[in-house]
Amino acid sequence: MKRVLLKLSGEALAGDKKTGFDEATCIAVAKQVKQLVDQGIEVAIVTGGGNFWRGRTSETIDRVKADQIGMLATVMNCIYVSDIFRHVGMKTEVFTPFVCGAFTTLFSKDLAVEALEKGKVIFFAGGTGHPYFSTDTGAVLKAIEIEADVMLLAKAIDGIYDSDPKINKDAHKYEEITIDEMIDKKLMAIDLTASMMCLENKMPMLVFGLNEEESIVNTMFGTFTGTKVTV
Repeated sequence: MKRVLLKLSGEALAGDKKTGFDEATCIAVAKQVKQLVDQGIEVAIVTGGGNFWRGRTSETIDRVKADQIGMLATVMNCIYVSDIFRHVGMKTEVFTPFVCGAFTTLFSKDLAVEALEKGKVIFFAGGTGHPYFSTDTGAVLKAIEIEADVMLLAKAIDGIYDSDPKINKDAHKYEEITIDEMIDKKLMAIDLTASMMCLENKMPMLVFGLNEEESIVNTMFGTFTGTKVTV
């Protein structure tokens, strides 16, 4: 695989704190990604915003405004995490689908691919730029646009289960599953819109736990212990 898109959940970035950033977690992620970059793999990253904002749980705020706040939460995440990546020795660039002044670069496929080919780790912040679309959908869209070979989905749990393993201790973990099966069984590792986009564009996924030791490196080079989602 030459080019991957890594989706990091906001909650995973918060570590045990559950909110904000856990710097040790972010540095550990950066050091793993550097190993991929040093092997010549081009890496694009999307982060969720759940460590800052869960607007969909509010019954008082307008959905459009809640989603806009969520988009800005992902911008904050990408600016922070990209600087951690710089700290451990990588070049980075943050792209957004809307203008953020001098903070970020306005997205175009040509600029993003050019940055990847120069060895930069690129970050896609701000989702799709529109409400009613999750960061899952934004991540799949960008993976398709940059023609990634696979989407790496790093979550707070270590794969796809038939029920919530936090609630059901007997939940079954899938080693491999097709996107069709995932949709049919309503196993929402990613939302339905994102799942359908993966299906239509034949985008495979590797789902794993971010907080497992060396999970990103192991997913690419070692023993994969998550769930492989095939097309």
